[in-house]
Amino acid sequence: MSVNFTASALTACAVALALVSSASCSQRQAQEAAAEPADSCLPGERGYLRVRVRGAIDTDIDWRGAQLQCEGGARPEGRGLRLSFGGPPDAQGRRLRLVFGIAASPGSGASRDRPTNVTLIVEGRNQLYATQGDDKCTVESLDQQLLPDAEPSGTSASHHVYRIAARGYCIEPASTLQGDSHLYINRFDFAGAAQFEDNELHAPDIQS
Repeated sequence: MSVNFTASALTACAVALALVSSASCSQRQAQEAAAEPADSCLPGERGYLRVRVRGAIDTDIDWRGAQLQCEGGARPEGRGLRLSFGGPPDAQGRRLRLVFGIAASPGSGASRDRPTNVTLIVEGRNQLYATQGDDKCTVESLDQQLLPDAEPSGTSASHHVYRIAARGYCIEPASTLQGDSHLYINRFDFAGAAQFEDNELHAPDIQS
């Protein structure tokens, strides 16, 4: 089994904006940085994303198998982990990408009730919606399982690939940086893959 990742899919600017809500990066920079597609997700249908979105965009996402792209890793500055998911164009021709930043230690096994930041990017259209903080969404169930047969990118033995499965909910909408447009993400459910280095695994538990 082979699971590959492209670190350039989210540049430092996109990571800062989408995952730690830095206002220093523009919406256009973040959208363009995330536009490069990630590699395909887990083999078969072990990877999936189910999200109901209402508001400025109305769509029921149910991505899985070959149509799903995903990647993940540690968040900057020891702030937990992040998963990014992309899928096929919707009925309006839009390509959506969702990014989940979770306040949980990489490789920490099962955990519950972890503060989470959610970002939705409409690729190629200069549209980005974010909860802009970890206090508006919660991963109520998180499971991280090592995939010992996965082949990480590069040749370093210090990289490890994990299957990350989670379900959760949001109590407040995601909005544009200007706050003039909103998305409501009631519940979400996903499984994807993340790659961690030795020094990122099993860090001290992140306090909510």
